[in-house]
Amino acid sequence: MAGPQGQTSRGPPAPTQARAGRPVKLRFTERLLMVLLYYRVYVPQEFVGFLFGVDKGTVSRDVPELGLCMAGVFRIPERQVRIAPDDLVAVFVDATEQPVNRPSRRQRRSYSGKKKRLTVKHQVVVTRKRKEPGGKQKVRIKAVSKAAKGRERDKKVYDQSRLRIALAVPKSGDRGYQGSNLRVPRKKPRNGALSDEEKRSNRRLARERIVAEHGIGKMKIWRIAADRYHNPPRRHTVMMKKVAVLHNRMCG
Repeated sequence: MAGPQGQTSRGPPAPTQARAGRPVKLRFTERLLMVLLYYRVYVPQEFVGFLFGVDKGTVSRDVPELGLCMAGVFRIPERQVRIAPDDLVAVFVDATEQPVNRPSRRQRRSYSGKKKRLTVKHQVVVTRKRKEPGGKQKVRIKAVSKAAKGRERDKKVYDQSRLRIALAVPKSGDRGYQGSNLRVPRKKPRNGALSDEEKRSNRRLARERIVAEHGIGKMKIWRIAADRYHNPPRRHTVMMKKVAVLHNRMCG
């Protein structure tokens, strides 16, 4: 029916229809298992989709979606380090690097002179759990810093992270943290030598702070944190935090 200006009158809008598209094939628990499997083995998404009977697009959607859900539920700080009642009162700081794809710009910033390749770097804070009689020593990841370029020095990453640790808690690092407020190995003086006591002190510190290497090694059991990273760089920090929480859930 035409209106006064020749326009056609319309009736009430039609009810909203259900969103078109294929219904979700996997249950939530299956989707979560798929994402955990992808984190653990870090194989192509096509292969993961084949195992679960879905296509690559489904996997590529579920990985970031469920990843954000996990990040919201299982949180790990970047700066605040708290000692749990069953932790030994000492923290150990170390940095870890992971190979990345060649960036389109500013490639030199990502080049690591230590690894001789393009990397992304994170600082990890580790504590030791009190050992139970007859049990094994367990470590916990207490903090993971934001991603830094592979060219950044460990001390600079430490200074920028501005960790919040109680003053009474002993803090240790490796030689990369010379000049910081961490307890580090004594450096051999130029044209000189370390004394026997200084060498023994360095060995004691090395035995103590090896737990930082153990903690990072446990994180890298999840291959997404060890192999060359192919996902969007903006997701790397969240991924490392989720891997840290997964380690804590599994090991202590």
